[in-house]
Amino acid sequence: MPRRTPSGAAVLQPEITRSITEAVLCELAERGYARLSMEAVAKRAGVGKSALYRRWTSKKDMALAVVAEFSVGRAEFVDTGSLEGDIRESVEAIAQWLTHPRFSSILADLVAEMARSPELSDVVEDMIGRPRRERGRAILLRAIDRGEVSPDIDMELALDMLAAPIYWRLLVRDGSLEPGYLDGLTEMLVRALGK
Repeated sequence: MPRRTPSGAAVLQPEITRSITEAVLCELAERGYARLSMEAVAKRAGVGKSALYRRWTSKKDMALAVVAEFSVGRAEFVDTGSLEGDIRESVEAIAQWLTHPRFSSILADLVAEMARSPELSDVVEDMIGRPRRERGRAILLRAIDRGEVSPDIDMELALDMLAAPIYWRLLVRDGSLEPGYLDGLTEMLVRALGK
């Protein structure tokens, strides 16, 4: 006889979670973190607020879990077998993440909120910054193992160099990535980081 889920136990349905996730991203893009509300997300997702609270305990937990899932999932860098290839894949993935139609406005708003809230900043670093940097670190460690990068490289500075030019150009300068920009950036990073 098949086992039944105990009465009263929450069963999280994946399609509802996807609907909520989509609603969170839409609300963040349109309203920003400060004006995000559980009520608005529930209404947009077509669920009751209890569906949100079964998944997350607060607005902050909900928003950051969704943003982290979106962000870290876009940090899968392919092992191409060379420093140049890995950096090119990495800067392409970073550019796609930062230029995503919805996420570009979410990130700018989230960075502004982080400046006002050290607690939020710490959580964002734990959930998004550190996992993305760990994937970048893997690129550099592979290059060290292949002898393409010196083992005494300043790892933190090198990781900053991978993402900072794209972030600066897109979000601070409000510029665009014209054809050839990522190729030129890759070439410059390989020269800067390589032996």
